[in-house]
Amino acid sequence: MRFLFVMDPAENMLPDKDTSFAFMRAAIARGHQLFHCAPEDLSLAGDQLEVRCTDLKVADQSPHVVLGSTSEFRVAELDAVFIRKDPPFDTAYLHLTQELDIGLEQTVVMNHPAGLRAANEKLFALQFHHLMPRTAVTRDREKIFDFVRDGGGQAVLKPLDGAGGSGVVALFENDKNLKALVDLLTSEGQEQAMVQEFKPSVEKGDKRVLLLDGELLGAIRRVPRADDIRANIHVGGTVEATELTAREMEIVQQVGPVLRKHGLYFVGLDMIGESLIEINVTSPTGIQELGRLTNSCPEDQVIAWVEKKRLSLG
Repeated sequence: MRFLFVMDPAENMLPDKDTSFAFMRAAIARGHQLFHCAPEDLSLAGDQLEVRCTDLKVADQSPHVVLGSTSEFRVAELDAVFIRKDPPFDTAYLHLTQELDIGLEQTVVMNHPAGLRAANEKLFALQFHHLMPRTAVTRDREKIFDFVRDGGGQAVLKPLDGAGGSGVVALFENDKNLKALVDLLTSEGQEQAMVQEFKPSVEKGDKRVLLLDGELLGAIRRVPRADDIRANIHVGGTVEATELTAREMEIVQQVGPVLRKHGLYFVGLDMIGESLIEINVTSPTGIQELGRLTNSCPEDQVIAWVEKKRLSLG
């Protein structure tokens, strides 16, 4: 099969960390041909989506990424498209999903463009607010102050379009920086932000739970540094093996079918203290860490699923 990865520059991937690299490595091992392009390499000619792309190979030994020749063809001629462009979900990202809506009935697109548009990674989780800690979305500074006060004097504030822990801050009622932080993340009342109950158990780490087509693929625990509340690997969190509790499995079972309905096939749920925090759909990470901790190849399961999905389309 022929797979296209729409993403940031391939040569910037980290061979021991990037989930996209793991997908590519597994696809090559299964005999598939890979192509890479940036979002701006896509174009429409009437109702035909075309791409100018480069074939590539990846390997565990250096050089890790080898780019080959450049070619142009219709995206509908491909078997699968992996949208692995990192956030933010900005206007260019929106246009990318709209272009990928056109003429790809026989191509697997992961994740589905309409699903990506529907699922802001912070707001989408509120469809399952009963599974979350106390949460509010507002640009009103006084409402945020009240939220902090009602939460025992502390809370967490985060931008709606952030990723990798970017912009996530702890709020404390008696902190002289409180007003400044709220003004910063709301652009002085011009932008919505999410304020959330602070879960003390975050000191022991959060759980990144990977789902494939609505079913559990595996989970890892991310433990923050002693000087940070954020457990993201990107900002220095360490990784440990973990299992899901019965309550956490209930969360998976409630969220999974909704993700499948939206075509959100590869997703990372974030959980703290048996509560759902976020639903990551744009470019979820953690599959390499999961594989090492479980001595398995979950990326191979993903590629096998894509093969089966493509064959089912006829």
